[in-house]
Parts: sequence; C-alpha cells; structure tokens
Amino acid sequence: MALTAETESRLYRSLRAAAGAAAHLVALGFPTAVAVLARPGSSLFSWHPLLMALAFSFLMTEALLIFSPETSLLRSFSRKIKVRVHWVLQLLALLCALLGLGVITYNKHLNGKAHFVTWHGLTGLLAVLYAGGQCAGGVILLYPKLMKNWTLAKLKVYHATSGLVGYLLGCASLMLGMCSLWFTASVTGVSWYLAMLCPLLTSLVIMNQVSNAYLYRKRSQH
Repeated sequence: MALTAETESRLYRSLRAAAGAAAHLVALGFPTAVAVLARPGSSLFSWHPLLMALAFSFLMTEALLIFSPETSLLRSFSRKIKVRVHWVLQLLALLCALLGLGVITYNKHLNGKAHFVTWHGLTGLLAVLYAGGQCAGGVILLYPKLMKNWTLAKLKVYHATSGLVGYLLGCASLMLGMCSLWFTASVTGVSWYLAMLCPLLTSLVIMNQVSNAYLYRKRSQH
C-alpha cells in the first residue's frame, strides 16, 4: 500500500527529529568519552584533544542545531535569541579551538617536534583559521548595510554554506585525530569504528539541515 504524501512528510520529519536527537547525544557524548580517555590535567597534551572535541563536536554542533526546526533546544524562543546564543556558542568554540591549537603547538615546542607535518595537524590548523574567519564574516550579518550590493537573504545563505564547510573541516580534523598513535593505542576494534561514526553522524545531520534551509529559501522566493 502506497504511503500518502502526508504520511511520507510525517515520517520524514520523524526521521529528521530522531537524527537530530542522536546528534545532540553524540555532540555531548564524544567530548565526554575523550575527556575520560585523555584525563585532562594529567599532562599538557591531555588538554588538546578535549578542547578540540569541545570546540568542533559539542559547541559548534549545538550552535548549528539551534536553527533546526525539529531538534533545536530553543524551538520556542525567537530567532533573535537563537542568533545570540549561536554567536556565544561559536565564540566559545573558537576560543576552545585556539586554546587547543596553542596547547599542541607549545607541547611540540617543548618536545622539539615539528609543527603541522601531518594531515591531522594541517587540517586542524585550517579548521581553526577558518572558524576565526567565519566568526569575523558573521559580523557582516549584524551590519548588512556594509555590503550594499548583497541582500540579507543572500548573505545568510553564503554564511550558512561557508559555515558548513568550516564545520566539515573541524569534523575531518577530529576523524584524522582518531587515526593518531595516541588515540589508536587506547581505542581499538569496534570502539574505534563507533568513535569515527560520531563526527560522521553529526556532519550528515548538519548537512541535511543546511540543504533543507537553502531549499526552503529558494521555494519562498518563487
């Protein structure tokens, strides 16, 4: 028996809500697991994985999920409040990322190791720099008159699209970090694959959210 359009729409919304709920759990669960593994304070290096996991897995994910119509924790609040919370979370994510970058740079300096010679290091550096640029670009949305030849709607689309690229860079850095000797020495077998699925799941949820927002804006223009 074929599903009606209404039933398909309801099923689709339910699946999106379930995926979003899973993303919330992963966003919190992954940094928690990293904290248990790294034992922050046990060494200078121990702060690096925790800070990066907080930045790109928890804070940045939650900053983007705030605008999800199905899974936002602030669904009943106005868009103005959502934007403010988004700003706060993004700035905290950038702060954690910068601290994480500073920690690993100083740790390598103390141990006489080369900087940014691995794919993980290069991707992480690019992700942190991109996050800084993305936050700076977000200021334009607060003062859209600075961009006279661009409409606010178009600026929002470009900001969301470029933000997605930055988020994917952060997730890629996390996944490459899970291929490091430090991580693979402690996490093996099924646990390693489950850990790799965490940033992959949140990436898929965020990509779906951004693409749906873009399609919605496009339809509303016709």
